[in-house]
Amino acid sequence: MDSIEHIVDSLQYAMQCMQIEVRDRDTARNIIGLGMRESVEALYPDYADQPGFIQRFVDCYREAYLDPRQQTPLFPGVEQTLAELKQQGYRLAVATSKSRRGLDRALQETALSEYFCASRCADETRSKPHPDMLHAILQDLRLSAAEAVMVGDTEYDMEMARQAGMDSVAVTYGVHDRQRLAKYSPLACIDSLRELASHVGPYRGRQVC
Repeated sequence: MDSIEHIVDSLQYAMQCMQIEVRDRDTARNIIGLGMRESVEALYPDYADQPGFIQRFVDCYREAYLDPRQQTPLFPGVEQTLAELKQQGYRLAVATSKSRRGLDRALQETALSEYFCASRCADETRSKPHPDMLHAILQDLRLSAAEAVMVGDTEYDMEMARQAGMDSVAVTYGVHDRQRLAKYSPLACIDSLRELASHVGPYRGRQVC
């Protein structure tokens, strides 16, 4: 989902709601991919230890992000690619820094639930880049890390895959640029999800996260 601007808007809304210094959009964008607690700690290390600060920030953020008037579009070609991958025998899963509530809402809005056989969220495991999410998905589906590939748009995704011993494919149209993603030696850096199938042939019938 093309959620970058919506996430940044929601983060800045929370900053204003909390009446604290508003970080610029590039700073807010840079922490996308982390869990909410880790995001707040990165943005406001001097405040994070204050009792209740993180929870109040998260509550303000969710007020904006979960506003039913806000719609987040899919990137071009996403649904078609998911349908084709599933038809070809890939098992698809989601490892996300969204909360379970946020992921369920996104899947409902986009009607994409049917394509995924497993998922893990940041409020269910440790946050990226810790590999807990991937370990949990692999355990659910009884697969090894060698039988799976992680597809992501942040260095936190790439590092999570590396810590899990899993191959990765980086997409360049999301949060972090090609140069940052390439440092993690992904199988490929792709500019459109439509390119994905040409890089995951060995994983057919296995798992794509």
